[in-house]
Amino acid sequence: MFGLNAKDTRLLIIVAILTMLAPFILNPFPEGSAMAQFNAGYPDLMQRFVIFGIFAIGFNILFGLTGYLSFGHAAFLGVGSYAAIWMMKLLTMNVIPAIVMGVIVAGLFALVVGYISLRRSGIYFSILTLAFAQMSFALAYSVLTPITGGETGLQPKVLDPRILDGPLAEGATPKANLFGLTMSSSYEMQVGGWLFTFNVGYYIAAIVMLVAFYLAIRLFRSPFGMMLRAVKSNQQRMNYTGLNAKPYTLAAFVISGMYAGLAGGLLVAMDTQVGPERMFWTASGEVVLMTILGGAGTLIGPVLGAGAIKYMENILSKINSDILHTWFAFLPDGLEDLVVTLIYPFIGKGWHLTLGIIFMLVVIFLPGGLVEGGQRIAAWFRGRKAKGSDKDASGTTTEPAE
Repeated sequence: MFGLNAKDTRLLIIVAILTMLAPFILNPFPEGSAMAQFNAGYPDLMQRFVIFGIFAIGFNILFGLTGYLSFGHAAFLGVGSYAAIWMMKLLTMNVIPAIVMGVIVAGLFALVVGYISLRRSGIYFSILTLAFAQMSFALAYSVLTPITGGETGLQPKVLDPRILDGPLAEGATPKANLFGLTMSSSYEMQVGGWLFTFNVGYYIAAIVMLVAFYLAIRLFRSPFGMMLRAVKSNQQRMNYTGLNAKPYTLAAFVISGMYAGLAGGLLVAMDTQVGPERMFWTASGEVVLMTILGGAGTLIGPVLGAGAIKYMENILSKINSDILHTWFAFLPDGLEDLVVTLIYPFIGKGWHLTLGIIFMLVVIFLPGGLVEGGQRIAAWFRGRKAKGSDKDASGTTTEPAE
């Protein structure tokens, strides 16, 4: 199907089903219940799940396949965002030209950065990419303020030319749209105590993510992907065979940068406000965490890692001491205060501490990330099932194996 083998086709179908049904899956608890705090089915967060999933998929093409660790990938996210917002200011509020321009400009910028940075490898390559990202942030923040808006950033204004759009009605504000379909439009469905929101912007971003995921699968399984794995395995031995690895690594760098530009363009399509903070080094570090946490070099891992980090950032960080006291109000006062005191440092403003512990545990015990964890659990269940079947066949016992 679509040029994929049976295993990859199943994976793509599973990802598509989970993505399309996300408003249901991410809202497991009724509105107004104590556990509704953990619901994540609202449009802004769902959009971030898929958009940063695209960002992480692209980064994984570089880091997961070639082993080249970039600490400056947020520069391409920011460049793509600025290119997209200028298309909305000068041409049209339709998101397609903005997204396309974000991909193109980010790809060209990645070509320049990659051509220079890939002259070195290892930690020197990483430091070069970090330097480019920080220079880009400094330019956007304080030097190129007529283009970037500086600290306050850019957003569409009523007086922008937008040569392909007609004049706005009096009092109207420019809104991102897809041929007139506004990105912020939503339909809400009430089912008992549950409220499910279906957002136009989310589904457009989700479809783009599925296409990006499909292309990543094709790339991973292609001869080009095999050459990138050879670079990661032993680049020196590859050079001894007469193959020049630099064109392959540069191509991977540019493709990865274009994925970041695509994510940047989608961020603008969903929220038409761009600032230089998207290019800061912490944003580059975040995508590294996403990829390693989910499983570098795997197909679905970066998407899982992006979802896990964005979930903690937007859900776990909002749990405060008042909510904890509500949850543990059934305990005696002294014990309730003790439990809240023990838990509170790991949530709210301290959610980074929880993320750090999880990341440390994954690196130590699950080097393959969350994907490896899922594979181990699946193997354990298969082993239990196989043992149970063997015992049933031998007639010794019908009880499941311990």
